[in-house]
Amino acid sequence: MIRPKYEIAHVIERFGNGFVKKHNPNSWVTRVLNALRICRTAALGGHKDQCDNCGKIRVSYNSCANRHCPKCQAAKQAFWVEDVSNRIIDTKYFHIVFTVPELLNPVCLLNSKGFYSSLFSSVWQSLRTFGYTHYGVETGAIAILHTWGQNLSLHPHIHCLVPAVGIDLAGNIKKIGKKAKYLYPVKKLSIDFRGNMMKLLKRQLGKNNQLPKYQSTVNKAWAKDWVVFIEPSFTDADRVIKYLGQYTHRVAISNQRIHHIGSEHVNFFYKDYKDAAKRKLIRLKGVEFLRRFCMHILPKGFVKVRYYGIMSNRYRQQTAMYRKPQNKPENETTLQRIARLTNFDICLCPFCKKGKMHVIEVLPRIRSPVKFLYSKNDGKINQSNYNLSCFNGPA
Repeated sequence: MIRPKYEIAHVIERFGNGFVKKHNPNSWVTRVLNALRICRTAALGGHKDQCDNCGKIRVSYNSCANRHCPKCQAAKQAFWVEDVSNRIIDTKYFHIVFTVPELLNPVCLLNSKGFYSSLFSSVWQSLRTFGYTHYGVETGAIAILHTWGQNLSLHPHIHCLVPAVGIDLAGNIKKIGKKAKYLYPVKKLSIDFRGNMMKLLKRQLGKNNQLPKYQSTVNKAWAKDWVVFIEPSFTDADRVIKYLGQYTHRVAISNQRIHHIGSEHVNFFYKDYKDAAKRKLIRLKGVEFLRRFCMHILPKGFVKVRYYGIMSNRYRQQTAMYRKPQNKPENETTLQRIARLTNFDICLCPFCKKGKMHVIEVLPRIRSPVKFLYSKNDGKINQSNYNLSCFNGPA
């Protein structure tokens, strides 16, 4: 695997201090940036490996394992896909995307944790209501939160995989959807979703005495048509799992998309969906790049993948007979599992391609001072005002 020339870590190294000085983020944001900056460096320690065939030595450093790090997601994604395959129902699935209007972004930044929780609740409330009103069943969904657009703008939306079956009031499995192409009327679903979401947002703003300030924004959101997209069903459960795996462990931007890091600017690729998804270059100032990136750092402990209805553990016994049996090797080590799922053997010697690498020395974390990022808000992680402290400077 070819390592990218430029990485998020390089951007943080070059522009991190300027970003902290200008936007004064809270301690959780700086903690994430510090973790990404020192990922797979001597600061985290590591180990020396020696090949049992050619005798060459390789030094490997530990990773940060942060969920916002683009270098630490491949194995997690592969593990998650396999784990979900043991609980997913073997049937057709519909892909549904719920998106909120861009004009609600300022409300989102007031309290991102509350906003995203309301988004999840509204999505499931609409799906569950339509399951009962259209088919008389308890439906289900695997819901995944994404917060970014291709240019790192704030674009909160939820991807859902909804099975083409449900459990009726008698406890029996019942197929839903028509000819594998139609599940629910999109316009009615979007109206119901809008009503649920706005009700929760108004309640949230009212509790914080902020509703008068954002009343005009609320009124405009009510008057706007909300976007709900439903894709025709997939025909195979295995294909569903692989498709879903593309969304679960993505971060706002991958290292491969970064084209160049200059003294003041960062150039990166993006897809322009308004122009037939053509690949284009965009140029941002380094501090602005980090400001946008940090908008997508989720609140501490926030769960971004959720299981609802018959996809949750509550219905595990009732749906057990409809799952596809999985063959998982017993007594498999983590390294063996990574090699099996990713077709990449970490222990294979990168020099001779024949021998195996064995640990001959453990390298501790470096004890010399590391230049970490600090802000005036260090020690303060105010979840109710989580993202706002990052963006009180000009864009």
